Amino acid sequence: MKLANNKILITGGGSGIGLGLTERFIRENNTVIICGRREATLKEVADKFPSVITKVCDLSIEADRIELYNWITENHSDLNVLINNAGIQNWMSVTDNDFYKKANEEITTNVLAPLHLTTLFTNLKSLDTIINVTSGLAFIPLSKVAVYCATKAFMRSFTLSLRHMLKSTNIEVIEMIPPALNTDLGGKGIHDGQPSVSDFVESVFEQMKEGKTELTFGTSEARAKENNETITEYFNKMNP
Repeated sequence: MKLANNKILITGGGSGIGLGLTERFIRENNTVIICGRREATLKEVADKFPSVITKVCDLSIEADRIELYNWITENHSDLNVLINNAGIQNWMSVTDNDFYKKANEEITTNVLAPLHLTTLFTNLKSLDTIINVTSGLAFIPLSKVAVYCATKAFMRSFTLSLRHMLKSTNIEVIEMIPPALNTDLGGKGIHDGQPSVSDFVESVFEQMKEGKTELTFGTSEARAKENNETITEYFNKMNP
């Protein structure tokens, strides 16, 4: 992926990893569009980075996803990078009364939304890069966030297949695999003491400069390497 002179859509770009990517891509002379549910959060980002283009959008709603795509085609038809970053994480047990409700929300936001956006945005003639943000938890689940881990395992598997499906096109598929980072994902304070988003972003940018399509950091590096050593031979046999 070239790192400059892109027009990039980052879902969930108002906080956490999305915000870190937004800031870094701006520094590399890219046009960045971010979307999210909270208008106030988007405004804060735009106030800090005036070049950022914002769009209020609830990705858990199918109509909003379609409206987002239509807005892009009408106003930013030269968009060439889609970053499926938005995600939610609930610390919960299957015995909780609201477990199914929260699980449904996680699956919709973390799985159905990026799948839907991928099917929509691959229709853009200008699109040349899709980046899916997964997680080190795709390899080894943490039972306190069981559904979140399962959604990331799904996206890990889908990304591998998507890369293969699109190998004959001009669309590059990149997987970004963060470990736990110091963000508010799952709730404030839960990830205090974890590595900073800025350190993660700097690392993955260096990897993109090297042309890598699996971007790891910290503990996710070993987990991804071990997984690839286990599955690559069989994946290639099954998907010639």
